[in-house]
Parts: sequence; structure tokens; C-alpha cells
Amino acid sequence: MRPDEVVPLGRTDVSVTRLGLGLASIGGLFAPVSDADAARTVDAAWDAGVRLFDTAPVYGYGLSERRAGAALAPRPRGAYALCTKVGRLIVPGGTDTQPIWADPPPGVGPRRDYSYRGVMRSVEDSLGRLGLDRIDVLHVHDPDEDFPVAVTDAYRALTELRARGTVGAVSIGVNHAPVAARYLREAAAPGPDCVMLAGRYNLLDHTGLDELLPLCAARGVAVLAAGVYQSGLLTDPRPDAPHGYATIPAALAERVTAWRTLCDRHGVPPTAAALAFPFGHPAVTGVVVGARTPAEVAGTATAFTHPIPEALWTTARSTGLLPPHVPTPGG
Repeated sequence: MRPDEVVPLGRTDVSVTRLGLGLASIGGLFAPVSDADAARTVDAAWDAGVRLFDTAPVYGYGLSERRAGAALAPRPRGAYALCTKVGRLIVPGGTDTQPIWADPPPGVGPRRDYSYRGVMRSVEDSLGRLGLDRIDVLHVHDPDEDFPVAVTDAYRALTELRARGTVGAVSIGVNHAPVAARYLREAAAPGPDCVMLAGRYNLLDHTGLDELLPLCAARGVAVLAAGVYQSGLLTDPRPDAPHGYATIPAALAERVTAWRTLCDRHGVPPTAAALAFPFGHPAVTGVVVGARTPAEVAGTATAFTHPIPEALWTTARSTGLLPPHVPTPGG
């Protein structure tokens, strides 16, 4: 499998590459990123064959979308798939702020809004920041923040936008697999086309397999696996690294160490195993990985094609790092 392999996104007409670039980092996640470095990072992904890009209004309070739009503007519009999200408007005085953004624009902040009108306004605002006239994949972002409205009003808005051609695929972006499974069951037919699942189907967390991934496979819903590095723990497990953990739980730290030891024994970079693992499940269409520099993009693209011996997965099962029922690539 190659990072530039193009495949259909489930039952939709949208096509994506197996590897996508998450654009939270170029919005200033944990540390500032300059406009020039953001552009170079997107350029590096393009040069590596990546044609799937995922952003959101809340990423740097509009900064990520603006930088994504500027970096992609010279590219043929039909040559890539752009994802963004709804659920938070970026407005003057918005108080739903997050301390993880290093240099957001002054005077504005997120305001949670999953209403029909709020979603329509969010899409209009996003298109303006991106400089586009359509969005390939639109996620309802964190629907658990206001689930009853997100599964009714927001979903109705997205289906109308899909019918108009403004949106290619209707999706949800979640951090909790049970929330996504509930959304798929409660949304009106035909339901979302896609789920972006962050941090819940990777080497360290397999909860996506409990209910969500089998449900997606049965319904033909594509899954984009994000957070495969578990917020960076698998790449840089130091307590002071910018991975979002103020304190790493001891049990989690032990699993990180065990995976890194196992990978080293088999001559496999931990990033390569992390990128390969989700593709063991047939519902997973692609993985989305963030980067803030061209070097990080290059490292991920190289790791994506690194061979993984079956013995690594076998040992992971026998030592309890993976449950016996978890499917693995080539297994």
C-alpha cells in the first residue's frame, strides 16, 4: 500500500489517498507555525502524493483553514479532497476557547452551534476562508457536545448541502467510538457516508472495534483513522513533549514502551506499525496524520511504505499488546 494510492471514500463519489494530512498543527496546535512553514508543509505532502487534507474552523480559530486554502489555491481543484467541519462558529468574543492553540487571531473565538442556521453559516464562513466553492467531506465535529441537535439539525443541513453539490460526503468527526455508533444509528436515512475516528483505533486504543467499525463495515460507511500516533506518544513519549498529555498514565506509558521495544526488535519504526495497523480492518479507507514541518511529512510518507513482518503482529497478540480478535494487515 502506498500513501498516494487513490481509493473511493465508501459509497460516495469522493476519492481520497490512503494517507491524509491533518492540518491542526499548521493552525498552531501546541506551538506556533509561520505562514511560510505551513505552506511548505502542505507542499511537502503534495510532493509525497497526498491528496487528502483535513482542517476545521476551530483549528487556530480559522487560521488552519486560511492557510490550507492559500497553500492549495495553485492546485487543480479536482486533484484533491478537502475536509472541514461544523459545530463551532468563529466569532468575535467567542468563549468556547481551547488553550492548545498557540497563536490564534486576536478578538475571535469559537462558539458552539450545531443548529441548522449555525451549520449553514459555518460552511459559508469556511468556504470564504478556504477560497473554495465546495467541500469534499464535511464532518459534524464532536457531536457529543450537543448530540440531540447535532444528529437532527446539523445532519439535516449537511444532507441538504450534499444534495446541492456543495458537499461531497457527509461525515462525523469524533473522539469517542460509542458516540459515532450512536450517531449512525439515530441519524435519518441514509445516514453519514463517513466517520473520522480520532485516537480510538490505533496500537494503543482499540475501542473503535467494539461496536463502531463492524457497524461501519456493515453499512458501507468509510472510516478515516486519525490520531494513529496517539497524539504523538508513539513518536515522542517524553513527558514534556507536545502531545497533549500533562501527565502520561503509567499503564499507557508501559504500553508505549512495550510497542517501541517490539518494533525495535523487528526493525520497524513505531510510526510504520502505527500507520499500517488500522488498515487491517476493511472499514478503514485511510489514515490522517498531522504535521507541522516538511520533515515530519517526509518521515510519515517513508514510514507508510515500510514493510511490517507478520511476526510483529503475532508477537503483539501473544504478549497482550493486541487482543486476539483484532484484525491486522495481511492477517
